[in-house]
Amino acid sequence: MNREILRIAFPAIIANITIPLLGLLDTAIAGHLGSATFIGAITVGTMIFNLVYWNFGFLRMSTSGLTAQTYGRGDARASRQVLRQAVVVAMGVAAGIIALQVPLLKVAMWIIKPSAQVEQLAMNYYYVVVWGAPPVLVMMAIKGWLLGMQDSKGAMLVSIVVNVLNIAASLVAVYVMRMGFVGIAVGTLIAEWLGLAYAAAVVMRHLRALPVADVTAVASTADEMQFGAMRFFRVSGDIFLRSFLLMLVNLAVVSIGARSGDLILAANALIQQLNTLFAYFLDGIAFAGEALVGKYYGRADVKRLRLCVKRLFLWALAITSVFTILYSFPQLIFGILTDDATVIAAAMHYRWWCALLPIAGMAAFVWDGVFIGLTNTRGMLIAVAVAGVAFIVIYGCLPHGMGNHRLWLAFVIYLAMRGVVQTMMWLKMRTFK
Repeated sequence: MNREILRIAFPAIIANITIPLLGLLDTAIAGHLGSATFIGAITVGTMIFNLVYWNFGFLRMSTSGLTAQTYGRGDARASRQVLRQAVVVAMGVAAGIIALQVPLLKVAMWIIKPSAQVEQLAMNYYYVVVWGAPPVLVMMAIKGWLLGMQDSKGAMLVSIVVNVLNIAASLVAVYVMRMGFVGIAVGTLIAEWLGLAYAAAVVMRHLRALPVADVTAVASTADEMQFGAMRFFRVSGDIFLRSFLLMLVNLAVVSIGARSGDLILAANALIQQLNTLFAYFLDGIAFAGEALVGKYYGRADVKRLRLCVKRLFLWALAITSVFTILYSFPQLIFGILTDDATVIAAAMHYRWWCALLPIAGMAAFVWDGVFIGLTNTRGMLIAVAVAGVAFIVIYGCLPHGMGNHRLWLAFVIYLAMRGVVQTMMWLKMRTFK
């Protein structure tokens, strides 16, 4: 069981780590073009797409859980069906984003309110990269399908290939083809479409290895196929709403910090970066949960499923312990993220909240993976909704004299509450007793 978990978790962690590295490289290229305005434009441009794509994370998660269950049942026909549904939905969403690109940009600029120079450059970036919506969203679905098929390595290679292509194409476009700032956007777009071609090749290899379906296969009737489609949309709807609620809480944290002044906003940003780094590692355990729990649930192997959940928590506890110790002395990490001594000193006032973040969030990460594997997405939605309400109520009731500690106490309780609610749901699931 430990080998199975690590076989999936390790590639997932590696793939996650490549995400911030790519952002750093784009920022570095922009930073060497001669003006800080370019850095601001890259930040705004990538933020817009991150906010848009965040809400469609269901393309990966719902596909992963449903595919893992079909894999566990040995139902090749249903596995193909899940992939088709996910790709069709991804293409439909991408078409909607492209069709609504102008109003989406206007809303984003109204919210962010950058300077006129940054806004113009960010618009130039946006109008190029928006045509990458089809490959980005389809690759989300493909990565989820590969994970459900227990091929975490394949999903990792797709991420790495896209990132390497992005780096190479952006450097060529900016410095060889002399396209300047817009070359970063062109390089990103080229990498996304070439990455999709590679992802499609990986999927075709899997499809060729699947047994040819016959008319007697599971889920072969029209009614069962329709039921599978309805289930996909139900699961996806729950995850979409959950992602939206998560985004609202994260935006609330940024907004509250911004109202406290630039120094507190910057200090909170450093702390959030620590939380994000921890998430990259715990997501690897969660991905293993999606794939393995879904597989054992599909096989109706309750004994292995329960053992898997226990081992997932043990691995998560080990990782959490390391990060808790590391985050108890965060000054070195803060120093890597910024050289502003004032910001570092401000962030150090909240060092113990840094240490509590991994402890508070551990259970939620593991349960999310388990619940996706079980396709109990409604439980995930309820947990985030309850925790979100708790965050608002607790923050509102705490005394203003606590300052920024008030925000982080409410946020730590919010993270812990998600895990508590899902733990209670798990204990009530008679199927696994």
